[in-house]
Formats: sequence, C-alpha cells, structure tokens
Amino acid sequence: MRYEVTLPSLGEETDGTATVSFWLVGEGDAVRKGDDLVELITDKASFTLPSPKKGTMVEKLVEEDEEVHVGDALCVLEV
Repeated sequence: MRYEVTLPSLGEETDGTATVSFWLVGEGDAVRKGDDLVELITDKASFTLPSPKKGTMVEKLVEEDEEVHVGDALCVLEV
C-alpha cells in the first residue's frame, strides 16, 4: 500500500512553509517508523521529519531547496 508523507503543522510561530534542506533517505531505501527522512528549514529553525510508518521510500515528490507548505506531500512510502 502506498502512503504519502506530508508536512505536518509547524506551530503558530511560523508562516506554514519550510524548505527541504536535504534528504536523509533515498528512493529504494527501507525505513523504520521513527527513522529520519528529510531535514527541513523554516525561518525559525531546522528539524528532521521522522517516518510515520515502516516501509520503503519509493518516490520523492519534492527536491532539495524546494519550499513546501503544511499538508504538502513530500514523499511516498510503500508500507
């Protein structure tokens, strides 16, 4: 089953956008729930986004240096 990983809420102190700094996992890589997938940067901080499920990364939907909004899909996992 395919599962889209989306950018979660960033809190009230941000404008709801983040920039993909770099991917920590590549397409075809297996991930466990909680493994870091990607580093993101906001105007306030940088943080990593953990995988919400166990599976295999099958597709990156956003490239490095691209801006994303809360709710945007970042990648697809096969779970």
